Amino acid sequence: MDFNAYRKALSPRFRGAECPFPEAEYHQRLKQLRECMETEDLGAVLITDPSDIFYLTGYGTFEVSVHVALVVTHDDLLLQVPSIEMGPALTTTRVENISGYRWESVEEVLEPLVEALSDGIKKVAVDAWHGSLRTGVLDGLRTRLPSVRFVPGNGLLKQIRVVKSPAELEYLRKSARITAKGLAVAREVVEPGMTDNDVAAVGARALIEAGSEFMSMQPIVTTGVRSSFIHCNHRRTRIEKGDPVFLEFGSAWYRYTAPMMQTVVAGGQPSDDMRQVHDGCRRIVDALLATVGPGVTFDQAAAAAEGALEPLADRVFFSGVFGYTVGAQFPPSWVEGSGFIARGSQTEFRENMVFHLPICLRVPGQWGIGCSETIVVTEKGAEPITRNPWAIGA
Repeated sequence: MDFNAYRKALSPRFRGAECPFPEAEYHQRLKQLRECMETEDLGAVLITDPSDIFYLTGYGTFEVSVHVALVVTHDDLLLQVPSIEMGPALTTTRVENISGYRWESVEEVLEPLVEALSDGIKKVAVDAWHGSLRTGVLDGLRTRLPSVRFVPGNGLLKQIRVVKSPAELEYLRKSARITAKGLAVAREVVEPGMTDNDVAAVGARALIEAGSEFMSMQPIVTTGVRSSFIHCNHRRTRIEKGDPVFLEFGSAWYRYTAPMMQTVVAGGQPSDDMRQVHDGCRRIVDALLATVGPGVTFDQAAAAAEGALEPLADRVFFSGVFGYTVGAQFPPSWVEGSGFIARGSQTEFRENMVFHLPICLRVPGQWGIGCSETIVVTEKGAEPITRNPWAIGA
């Protein structure tokens, strides 16, 4: 049978069988988006970011390299997937209008999209700054629909996603618990003579055994001088006595990830320099916890964190981002992208925003120390949903 027959065989018995949230949750999300569309005078939104499509429909798969699209109009939805994704489209969503195309014939995607956008629609918002929007798709639509204006969405949906519902917060708390279990098991086995791969393998197994789905990023483990290089990962490197071993894990629970960083010194006590840098990480996180709250701007929180970093600022490399939003994501990253705690951002914190505070301080060419928390913004301020032990010794 072809993919259309496969769809008919699965539907209606399995439609939505693995949808992560009740139908009412999606109705509320779509209602918010359509209200924004009304304000912006948009006839439709063309969404290609897999995490945004997941947010509005529940559509989930480990295959995120292919073209998928969701067309949202004021009264309809069209979910477009390749033939190999018809199963996930049926089982993880309740969308009635699902359009398939042959995986090997991506040019087939244009006509269904043209049809969905032809009914009197004058302006369409697109994911102009996301890599999921293929230029061939956008160019083809502009050629076939010359009277339609395609405009950047300017984070239209991200503005909605940045505030989490109670159900989303529960998934993030479950992720946080699994993340903590994986880190506890991994740091317990660290000893000289092992490799960073050995530690990563133990951590990955612990995360999966505790309930994690496929993760948006695999466990990150680096040791020694390699821990001073930002965004390295395990590469069969031997752990020596006295080396700091940097760990950053993030389990996935229905795609929601609450990450955490920890650092442990192998087979001994940290040096005074390592303790000073570790204490600096704690000082920065404490400054953020004391500052973040509804009505405070991201810039104000970043300024407080910069003050805590100041004693080490000339010695260590830091990315400049003191926090980023997390929620539901797919590989290659758990970063949601709806908000960054950094200087210059006048966005204000709101209740039920969730941030990872990725505080890793690297002494170039020597080592790096990272310790972090994932926090939720509450009425009273910031509450960690992870539970970092803040211990660097073995």
